[in-house]
Amino acid sequence: MHDPDVKYEPCSTMDTTEGDHIAMTDSHTVVEIMDPVLNGLRKSDNPKKSLQGATLSFSKINYKVKTKTGFICCRKVVERQILSNINGIMRPGLNAILGPTGSGKSSLLDVLAARKDPHGLSGDVLIDGKPQPPNFKCLTGYVVQDDVVMGTLTVRENLQFSAALRLPRTLRQKEKDERINQILKELGLTKVADAKVGTQLIRGVSGGERKRTNIGMELITDPGILFLDEPTTGLDASTANAVLLLLKRMARQGKTIIFSIHQPRYSIFRLFDSLTLLAGGKMLYHGPSAYALDYFTELGYVCEEHNNPADFFLDVINGDSTAVALNKLEEVDLDTREPNDSGCQTVVDKLADDFCNTNYYKETKAELDKLSSGEKVKTNFFARQITYNTSFFHQMKWVSKRSFKNLLGNPQASIAQIMVSIVLALIVGAIFFGVNDDENGIQNRVGSLFFITTNQCFSSVSAIELFVVEKKIFIHEYISGYYRLSAYFFTKLFADMLPMRTMPSVIFTCIIYFMIGFKHTAGSFFTMMFTLMMISYTATSMALAIAAGQDVVAVANLLMTICFVFMIIFSGLLVNVTSIMSWLSWLKYFSIPRYGLTALQANEFPGLYFCRNTTLNQCNASSPGLVTSGEQYLTNQGIDYSAWGLWQNNLALAIMTLIFLTIAYLKLNFMKKLT
Repeated sequence: MHDPDVKYEPCSTMDTTEGDHIAMTDSHTVVEIMDPVLNGLRKSDNPKKSLQGATLSFSKINYKVKTKTGFICCRKVVERQILSNINGIMRPGLNAILGPTGSGKSSLLDVLAARKDPHGLSGDVLIDGKPQPPNFKCLTGYVVQDDVVMGTLTVRENLQFSAALRLPRTLRQKEKDERINQILKELGLTKVADAKVGTQLIRGVSGGERKRTNIGMELITDPGILFLDEPTTGLDASTANAVLLLLKRMARQGKTIIFSIHQPRYSIFRLFDSLTLLAGGKMLYHGPSAYALDYFTELGYVCEEHNNPADFFLDVINGDSTAVALNKLEEVDLDTREPNDSGCQTVVDKLADDFCNTNYYKETKAELDKLSSGEKVKTNFFARQITYNTSFFHQMKWVSKRSFKNLLGNPQASIAQIMVSIVLALIVGAIFFGVNDDENGIQNRVGSLFFITTNQCFSSVSAIELFVVEKKIFIHEYISGYYRLSAYFFTKLFADMLPMRTMPSVIFTCIIYFMIGFKHTAGSFFTMMFTLMMISYTATSMALAIAAGQDVVAVANLLMTICFVFMIIFSGLLVNVTSIMSWLSWLKYFSIPRYGLTALQANEFPGLYFCRNTTLNQCNASSPGLVTSGEQYLTNQGIDYSAWGLWQNNLALAIMTLIFLTIAYLKLNFMKKLT
């Protein structure tokens, strides 16, 4: 399986370009992880020898998915075959899965890594001849195609987060720090260890360094098998080459590295030890990459001189190669997707059949039968579980620490929201400044309270991004055993609701209450502040319930806006709720603005009197020109202004908050079960 031209000796330090530096270190310096759980699937625990990866074998892998087509009225369920009878063995070294877009290479990688939805999946996946353990995905490393690393944290902080949650607490902090420093050195990240990874608003490290940071987070547990989904995606040619050189060095240390790749250049292709070629979910070649060209030559497909073998293979599959022998053109139809009208095989079908007749395939099948003969236990794709090395509170501590660092690292979001609250409060306070106890005072009070309630609802729309933006990070970290769903969920609530919902409500109340001139009693002031918090909490919870599981922020934003528009109609200002027809009036019980506005009015109006004569020093029940009292106004609006009437609205908001949070949690729980 290994390239015969490569000498497998300890690597000395080799410097490359400063930007994407790859430090080639001696394999003797590999740090030994003392807990046997962390050794994962390694065969050798001797730090003075190269680490020994596992042999992963797979046989009769078939994967089907059901998709819905057509319109809602006549929708059909179509079953699509993604993988068809895939067999093979992958040993320590660089094992590449190559194929065109839609060939099934990422699906095969996910199946081997135990990260695919088990419905529609069948076959056997063995590790050293034994079935995958239920927590296999927690024992291996998996680097996803899209970088899932917190950009507001430094490279070192991201590795510390992974070490704190994935290494057992019995390991001393000094040993964890040594492990982190060793990985930084091995990956050539020492110079940028304390630099932020970077976001769209924060300039960070280069693309290659970012990819190596992702790899480093997976190497924390020193896994015997490392999976990578398209590790060169988004990287320039030289950076991609540097990443593959890094993986090659890790393979020489004994790790089993399995990755999918689309169209590598020749300098990358020649690093492969094993090549698996897929097209249309079928295996066209599986074996040493050095023999792939000779195999295709025997079939009559000759690679032109100076042509990249990877490009040549894809050209043959797509029927675009000018190097195909003339006699082959007469035997197959160049359309790779469907048979021609005469019933001839496609290129993909022909290549798949040819490979099944080779001696190497037959030898592989015989070896697979030998590996699986010891234990007649089929891989139970439904018995997968996630194990954790840390406690619930330890996970909450570190997820909270990262969340607050992320909040501080994004001042554009946190500070901007507080500044917007201050500006809006000053504007509203100036518009309704110094309300009087006259006829206009009723309208101005109700108008200002309605605007405040509406503002609290729409300002909570920003919570939509809480789960949508971090969806990929959450899914990857959860199934890798970083933390429990409950630890992540409650931490995100505390990290968002306390600073981002409570503080703006407090600031908003302190500014507008005295500028507008609401009732001058301490009880009314703090009741209003509490009510604004409850409105914000409930609206935020609804945003989380809608956004959980969504992929696009715009879709969740649209759903939130539609919900709030209908809720505002039943708030009690635009239409008197008591006048709505009975078959529609029940919708008022789902209106967050209604509960908020009703509570604020029940807090403000009792004890107030509104007179036409505004020159009176004090307007009371016996004043001449009395228009109405606050109690009479509330009664006309159908509002209960008793103590129970006031607090039952806040209780309703609290119940709605719990319901929405429960929905959000269940949606997250359902989403992670599909991974």
